[in-house]
Amino acid sequence: MQRAVSMVAYLGLRLQALPSALGRPFSCAQDILRRTPLYDFHLAHGGKMVAFAGWSLPVQYRDSHVDSHLHTRRHCSLFDVSHMLQTKILGCDRVKLMESLVVGDIAELKPNQGTLSLFTNEAGGILDDLIVTSTSEGYLYVVSNAGCWDKDLALMQDKVREFQNVGRDVSLEVVENALLALQGPTAVQVLQAGVAEDLRKLPFMTSAVMEVFGVSDCRVTRCGYTGEDGVEISVPAVAAVRLATALLENPEVKLAGLAARDSLRLEAGLCLYGNDIDDHTTPVEGSLSWTLGKRRRAAMDFPGASVIVAQLKGKVQRRRVGLMCEGAPMRAHSPILNTEGTVIGTVTSGCPSPCLKKNVAMGFVPSEYSRPGTPLLVEVRRKQQVAVVSKMPFVTTNYYTLK
Repeated sequence: MQRAVSMVAYLGLRLQALPSALGRPFSCAQDILRRTPLYDFHLAHGGKMVAFAGWSLPVQYRDSHVDSHLHTRRHCSLFDVSHMLQTKILGCDRVKLMESLVVGDIAELKPNQGTLSLFTNEAGGILDDLIVTSTSEGYLYVVSNAGCWDKDLALMQDKVREFQNVGRDVSLEVVENALLALQGPTAVQVLQAGVAEDLRKLPFMTSAVMEVFGVSDCRVTRCGYTGEDGVEISVPAVAAVRLATALLENPEVKLAGLAARDSLRLEAGLCLYGNDIDDHTTPVEGSLSWTLGKRRRAAMDFPGASVIVAQLKGKVQRRRVGLMCEGAPMRAHSPILNTEGTVIGTVTSGCPSPCLKKNVAMGFVPSEYSRPGTPLLVEVRRKQQVAVVSKMPFVTTNYYTLK
């Protein structure tokens, strides 16, 4: 119980200290925040609302952050992620357009298959991470981060205009749907009761349009940000509350907010854009080389390819690593030191792990210190404590793949 209290206190401090990462309580009249279609629903269910990426979102509900986190790992939780930017790229040249912006092999995607990819700049820096799905309906369905909404939309719209100006067939539509994430080991069991399709045939990173608990035109994608099995459901905004209510009728399902989402994704070793990766981080430095399509590497036809491919073939100066330590929790911006006491890097995300009962974090260190098992020091509250470089994910992921 004491650990649960300290976890909540820590998250509260973190929210106040890092408004760009998780959120901050809001009360000032000058705060103009966007609301998802579930805003009133959150309030009715005890959601504690905070500002996050220009949106008003629940950081937690009546349950503690730790209880919510563990419920997701053991059962399933419902997250409102409607703040994410959803777009459609249409036209015969949609794949060429997307491949002019990202590092992934979009052309190789099968119908209704998706992939995590990265927008990059000419210096090789990551502009955002996103999921691109090649739908059987003849368009690309793209989901990217709320914090990069304006930047991503402008990037794609500018490229669409560039393509159109030379006679290419491409267009963009913003999808005004809500987006619900149902995450946890029993998520698909819960969802199966409300759909006619056999979800055993929908493996990780695939997608299909279906009716869900009586709501038509829902796009269900088997993915998420927790490391657990689960889905994200793009649902018409007018039916979002109806669908969320139907899902909550199952006792397996509880609502979860930003606090649990952050600690779950960190246990799973997943990046938070703006914290763990940014436009000064390359895919190689960010330990995301696996997002680079083999064909794309050979062709070197994506933004920043000359920088990124050179790093793949040579030595990169720094890398994103996992860290574990006892004692006080590591926080973003905590200095990382070698055992001689020299500062060599910085923590980018950190929290106590509810599952492991240890402190976990990510950060950047020079490549020679990136091997798992390497002992280091982390400065927390002006005190140095022992840390060790650890493999990620910290907690085993449970994505559903066909045997």
